[in-house]
Amino acid sequence: MANDRRAHSTVLFAAAVFVSAFLLFQIQPLISKAILPWFGGTPGVWTTCMLFFQVVLFAGYGYAHLVASRAPVRLQGVLHTLLIVIALFQLQVLPGASQKPDGDEQPALRIVVLLVSTIGLPYFLLSTTGPLLQRWFSLVHPGRSPYRLYALSNAGSLLALLSYPFVFEPAFALSVQARLWSIGFWVFAAGSAVCGGLLLRVVQPSSSSVRAVEAEEKAAAPTPGRYVLWFVLAMIASAMLLATTNHVCQDVAVVPFLWVVPLSIYLLTFILCFESDRWYKRRWYAAATAVFVFCVCWQLIFDTVSTFSLEAALFFGTLFVLCMTCHGELARLRPHPRHLTAFYLTLSAGGAGGGLFVALVAPALFPDFWEMHLCLLAGVLCSIAVYFDDAGWLDDGLVAPPIAMGVAVLLIVAAGTVFADSIMNSQKSLRMTRNFYGVLEVEIDDSVDAVVLRHGRIIHGVQLRAPGKSMIPTTYYSRRSGVGRVLELLQSRKENLRVGLVGLGIGTLAAYGRQGDTMRFYEINEDVERLAREEFTFLSNSSAEIEVIIGDARLSLESEPDEEFDLLVLDAFAGDAIPTHLLTREAFEAYLPHVAADGVIAVHISNQHFNLRPVTAALAKEFSLSTVTIGIERAAELVDESSTWVLMARDRSTLDAGVLKYDAIPPPREQVLWTDDYSNLFELLGSE
Repeated sequence: MANDRRAHSTVLFAAAVFVSAFLLFQIQPLISKAILPWFGGTPGVWTTCMLFFQVVLFAGYGYAHLVASRAPVRLQGVLHTLLIVIALFQLQVLPGASQKPDGDEQPALRIVVLLVSTIGLPYFLLSTTGPLLQRWFSLVHPGRSPYRLYALSNAGSLLALLSYPFVFEPAFALSVQARLWSIGFWVFAAGSAVCGGLLLRVVQPSSSSVRAVEAEEKAAAPTPGRYVLWFVLAMIASAMLLATTNHVCQDVAVVPFLWVVPLSIYLLTFILCFESDRWYKRRWYAAATAVFVFCVCWQLIFDTVSTFSLEAALFFGTLFVLCMTCHGELARLRPHPRHLTAFYLTLSAGGAGGGLFVALVAPALFPDFWEMHLCLLAGVLCSIAVYFDDAGWLDDGLVAPPIAMGVAVLLIVAAGTVFADSIMNSQKSLRMTRNFYGVLEVEIDDSVDAVVLRHGRIIHGVQLRAPGKSMIPTTYYSRRSGVGRVLELLQSRKENLRVGLVGLGIGTLAAYGRQGDTMRFYEINEDVERLAREEFTFLSNSSAEIEVIIGDARLSLESEPDEEFDLLVLDAFAGDAIPTHLLTREAFEAYLPHVAADGVIAVHISNQHFNLRPVTAALAKEFSLSTVTIGIERAAELVDESSTWVLMARDRSTLDAGVLKYDAIPPPREQVLWTDDYSNLFELLGSE
């Protein structure tokens, strides 16, 4: 009978830990996706959310450590249950419409305020459950290791992440997801209360066995140096996670799938390393880390891999082996269960430290994404230290073989070269700025005698410097392009045009402006406007009346009276990342009231990796719009680039003109309707 009770209590603890971990990581993509359209859909949204999650996780582990080490056993269960009850009665998963930003706030701070006001307390309590319940388990079952529960907790987290983009996101609207999560939180509350009851019934404050166990365990307290090592290893892995996510999202899109993959890799390494010692082989993973880091350094310098899938595999592979090395060392160095909560607290502090470095410190200190380079250098040093230690070369009196020393030096030089190359490139730029929305670089291209604006690796504008050529529209906006043709067509029909433009760039389209025209740009990044006015002259030399509205275009349009635009241009790409939140059904519901009855919407869908035509085709069908897609090939590098524009109008006759008939692309065979609730980017990878 006693064995049955022990088995049942073990299942209850396991279930409570699993559910709490599942909810903890299910809410991350859910709430992040909900607020993504409010902040321009940039990678900074996810990075800031991750920083919040890591800091609150650290706070939760701090609470768990304090309660487990200071509070009487009877009080621990009562206090935790009371806080959960409070959270239940103020549970709000999704922010309301009244909480939308007005565009004047600092975005990172506004995101944190939103998260605190919605999921703050529930997330805090979920984060405390893992270490606290594992500590309770070690008291209820003295002598049994609670670290298997840690692996189970990570398995629940991984399942939550993987199930979100493949099950919950496509199957349920955000509002339904929020309700399901709320139900799950009630289940978690019940499970935690039951575990607290088991603690009260089995463990008495005066239990001599508990005192004996704790007295024995206190004899093996970790040293200060061990705490520092735990912190550093956790910080390296966390920083590499966020740096990798940033790198991938900058050139593809900010979507839950690309958040989930690196975070799942990160959690998988935790599961493998803490489930059993058999998964982590020190020397092999240290060597693999060195090889992958070297390959990434080569890619960053020479850009030899051109396809997204191969480049993503390279960076995700590097993340995996580096996290296996860091987390494997943490599992190898884990303390006795008596110091379990202090161990988890230190790990969470390291994770939060990595998040703070990538989300706040690096953007404030570095003009470019140099945190990736520092993570690679840290990974090299970590792999060398682990390999040398496992080989015994760090012991007194032992010297590593010359070939090992040579390889170590080569790896350090490779990582340092990448960093130095990036620094030298930044010094060659006319201007380089970095903020929440990314890195902007202004440079001179002598091959065409032009000033160029780059966002990451993607060109966002080119202005010729030769006399008489500065107002020639270039790149994707040349007179051959779809937007160039429709602008000149509408100008031939109307004396004065009113044009709305989502995305400013360097203001190239202002070159088409005539006296009497109004061109109203919507730009979320104030640095873009500053560079467009200070380093380029399209705006200042345009004959049209120029207006620049700083803030998210969707939010701005939702708050404005109908603008009656003759043409609305959608061109808000950041890097080569796709602004999915600007191509959804809800987005077009915001756009169409601002477009005149005989007006046109021009959507720029040029992209290196994805064919967006099925998305625009589905939107056209949803809103009964006629379309013409114009695709042109490059005529002159930088000056007249290849581009694909989709033109949409309510009336087919609006697009019935000879200038729009040549270079037209037939409609796609498939249609994919995106919504704010769901957008599956990868079904468009290489689609036709």
